[in-house]
Amino acid sequence: MTDSRLVLLAHGSADSRWRRPFEELRASLAALFGPDKVQLAYMEFAHPSLATVAREATQDGKHCLRVLPLFLAAGGHMAEDIPRQIAAVEMTLPQVKIELLQPIGEHSRVLELFREIASEYARI
Repeated sequence: MTDSRLVLLAHGSADSRWRRPFEELRASLAALFGPDKVQLAYMEFAHPSLATVAREATQDGKHCLRVLPLFLAAGGHMAEDIPRQIAAVEMTLPQVKIELLQPIGEHSRVLELFREIASEYARI
């Protein structure tokens, strides 16, 4: 879909060390798929916000956003905070359609990788 953009959504932190892995992930995906296909947004404590990324997407002709939360599991943010932010974006930018994906940590491949890594430490 040429009018879509993947938005990696992280919680956010004022500490640049915390943000570095997310920024590196975004940069590597942008190198693979093009800088217009992937953006990083933060819920709080860092910029850009989901609203800013959505506004920039519409300026770039992207009207479909797929939001991938970079969280280990669903919780209050997934149940309340992110849907509230998405609703606010859709209210101010009605031409934007947003799909909220499951948190990356709940993907079966991520869970399997966790098991593999934990198993390595359990053997010691």
